[in-house]
Amino acid sequence: MYKDIVYRLILLLIIPPCNYYTGLQTLCGRAEYDSGDGCCPVCAAGYRVRKHCTEMTSTTCEPCPPSTYSDQPSGLTSCLACTVCDYSAGLRVKRACSSISDTLCEPLEGHYCTDPIKDGCRGAVEHTKCSPGQYIKQNGSASSDTECGDCGNNTYSDGTFTSCRPHTQCESLKMDVIQEGTSSSDAECGGSGNTAVGVIVTVGLLVILAGIGIMIFLRCRKITTTLHTVVRTNPGL
Repeated sequence: MYKDIVYRLILLLIIPPCNYYTGLQTLCGRAEYDSGDGCCPVCAAGYRVRKHCTEMTSTTCEPCPPSTYSDQPSGLTSCLACTVCDYSAGLRVKRACSSISDTLCEPLEGHYCTDPIKDGCRGAVEHTKCSPGQYIKQNGSASSDTECGDCGNNTYSDGTFTSCRPHTQCESLKMDVIQEGTSSSDAECGGSGNTAVGVIVTVGLLVILAGIGIMIFLRCRKITTTLHTVVRTNPGL
């Protein structure tokens, strides 16, 4: 018992001076911070230290200024700057900054996150666009890129289709193949079908022209008949 008391007295006499001369930090409680002159009560989240405590007064705290925050109790004399969601980095605001929480960012429409953090994102890029000859195998999301697939034989896609489409079979339409289909374009048909349409159009035009010719002929004939009648009834003319 006697030795224990002596040991405690030695600790009380030696450790504080050692801390002072060696620069060791003062051990403060969980709700305190080391001000340099001793332990002071921390400020609540959303506040910063305006003035450290003294032997007679407690810590003086004040609210964080606009565009700054403090998300936990601390002895900070300055609040943290709010994150800015950079549009050029493919980001937009998911949750606005407040005095007790930082801004949360999310990818812009058509972008996906490449640098995720808890509940947010620090960087995003635009979804991949599938090339002609490819189809959209899986649409992109806020957390993943678009997946593209290649079109197989006798199918095509311009890069915006969600599946490859089969080439038009000109033979089944009783038409000729003007141009073969590729992985990025459909087959082009012509021939029989186009010829029939051309014949119909041509015949229609001929009928119209014939009708106009007949009308002109009849009108001229009528005028001629009228003139002969006038001459016969008026010999002196």
